[in-house]
Amino acid sequence: MKMHNPPHPGEVLKTLCLEPLGLSVTETARSLGVSRKTLSGILNGRAGISPEMAVRLSIAFDTSAESWLNQQLQYDLWHAEKGRKGLHVRRLTAA
Repeated sequence: MKMHNPPHPGEVLKTLCLEPLGLSVTETARSLGVSRKTLSGILNGRAGISPEMAVRLSIAFDTSAESWLNQQLQYDLWHAEKGRKGLHVRRLTAA
């Protein structure tokens, strides 16, 4: 089931994980073992959640890596579908 305009997973991370726990970007990045710049890119929607980051988040917040990757997939797919009409693709059929 496709979502309508799903939020970027960084927004979810910020709203449901960092803010309720009162965590700063710096301390969260340190705990995740990534740079502040890397985490900031995700939180601000400039970067996506990679499989490795999904695993890091699952460990840190006791969630599943699949849930983070699914959020990223839904976000990416929704944005790709918005540009569907602009794609120059022909349907392929058997000869």
